[in-house]
Amino acid sequence: MGALGVVYGDIGTSPLYALRECFHLDRGTTVTPDNIIGILSLFFWALTIIVSWKYLLYVVRADNHGEGGILALLSLVQSHRKAPRALVVLGLFGAALLYSDGMLTPAISVLSAVEGLEVVTHELQPFVLPVSIVILVALFVLQARGTARVAQIFGPVMLLWFVAIGAAGVPWIVKHPSILLAVNPLRGISFLLHHGAGGFWLLGGVALCVTGAEALYADLGHFGRKPIRLAWTAIVFPALILNYFGQGALLIDQPDVVSNPFFALVPQSLTLPMVMLATAATTIASQALISGAFSLSQQAIQLGYLPRLAVVHTSEKAKGQIYVPAVNWLLMIACVAIVLGFGSSTRLAAAYGMAVIGTMTITTILFYFASRTWWGTLRAGLACALFLSFDIPFLSANANKIASGGWVPLVIASLIFLAMVTWHKGRAGLGAFMAQAGQPFGEFMEQLRAVRPHRVPGTAVFMTSSPAEAPPVLLHHYRHNRVLHEQVVLLSVMTEDIPRVRRSNLVEVTRLEEGFFRVVAHYGFTQTPRVTEILRQCERRGLHTDPSDTSFYLGREKLVITTKKGMMRWRKSLFAFMSQNSRSATDFFRIPPDRVVEIGMQVEL
Repeated sequence: MGALGVVYGDIGTSPLYALRECFHLDRGTTVTPDNIIGILSLFFWALTIIVSWKYLLYVVRADNHGEGGILALLSLVQSHRKAPRALVVLGLFGAALLYSDGMLTPAISVLSAVEGLEVVTHELQPFVLPVSIVILVALFVLQARGTARVAQIFGPVMLLWFVAIGAAGVPWIVKHPSILLAVNPLRGISFLLHHGAGGFWLLGGVALCVTGAEALYADLGHFGRKPIRLAWTAIVFPALILNYFGQGALLIDQPDVVSNPFFALVPQSLTLPMVMLATAATTIASQALISGAFSLSQQAIQLGYLPRLAVVHTSEKAKGQIYVPAVNWLLMIACVAIVLGFGSSTRLAAAYGMAVIGTMTITTILFYFASRTWWGTLRAGLACALFLSFDIPFLSANANKIASGGWVPLVIASLIFLAMVTWHKGRAGLGAFMAQAGQPFGEFMEQLRAVRPHRVPGTAVFMTSSPAEAPPVLLHHYRHNRVLHEQVVLLSVMTEDIPRVRRSNLVEVTRLEEGFFRVVAHYGFTQTPRVTEILRQCERRGLHTDPSDTSFYLGREKLVITTKKGMMRWRKSLFAFMSQNSRSATDFFRIPPDRVVEIGMQVEL
């Protein structure tokens, strides 16, 4: 029920606009029985091959210790062998496209449902935008309650939605059973061959029926493989096919309702209840991509592609259920701006699809590199060639939408991608500076033995990215204060290419000379490090600390932009801005703030 409510909201509400857009006056085809059956045949096989086969049969198998999503898949590829730089860049751009999809999906889903008010009476048309914005704001405010609680509310509503849309299509299928000919793949192929270039460009509309499929993989860590598969097979897929075929049968009978065939499926007396149910369902539809964006953000932070952000764990049982406030509010602002900018779901449909199909195509490419390790090159190549035979035509057809709005998700994704690679490169440059500013541990020990500085009671913890070095913070502290604690811990937190590290493998403790200890903590890319937890684990390995007598020394860098080589000046400014606005190390590593000493350092970029 939880998977039904969160994962399938997006793809489950595609019937509101997908078939309608294929017959749009400006870019669609004529409403004839042959065209309707041909297009529905493309819908049926797109859902079968892309969702049932590609994602649910194959891609969800490529879970990285239970976690899904494009960054988890990229980490899986890198864990088998060093991934080519081009593949890493492709994976990051796919992640950026998923963020832009998370902005567009709530906007088009809610707008397409609330526009049903116009079907009830044209007098309600002025209220469409205000109502849509109020619903979107309420949805994002609700996120702080957590995925589990949201799913408890959303699951039963989505079950009602799928039963209702399936039931709405059945009477029309019974009235025009010839619509079932759409199951024959030859009808879809014939449609494409008959319409030539026009039929090819129409694939951009057909692609709308699979929007939301990437959420099945992105939300894998929230619910697991079996519930996601069961919900699709038993409920979602049958309901979608019944509704799409019902809309097609209705258009054969009444071609004049092509402007909104979904709401025309039900009698006039049920239109308003269906609009209300559709509004609730499309509000829920947005949840799949929002939850996916939260998971994606946590992975990006731990892998070093986004600055430190607050990550709130909303469930004690399901560790993959999280809430990222900063991402939540940025998505909300973007969604409201998109609704105001486009004004209608029809205009927004021109922009929609590019981000979705782009991410799907990149997922297929990454899946090939991951799966050939298990299946061999031939089997992996054959499977991915089948998937790309749908992905690439859909992506190419969506290129026709770029001028009429498709540029919006591409620009958004490009900006996010630029921020991610800038942060990663900036942190690498900062790490190189710290390595230069540090000192080999052996040399530092020789100095201590020669000088024999005064040692004060207690423990000092210095965080360092290089376990083999004496970090700059330690050197600055010793240089200025000329004293050291009796016990000094050099703590390094390493992020592994797996989602979670077992508690038993969390820390490594090495006893050094002169009261020094080297501690290396290992965390997965979906875990949030806690320094207090690390020190508790160290107790079992011979490092004893008293929390009331332990001080933590952190560095606070002041970034100075110079003309040094490495990055362009504007990218250095972007990195400095992101660094200044990232979450403090004290908060991120859950260090008691009253035990922290910060030492400032000037870093030239």
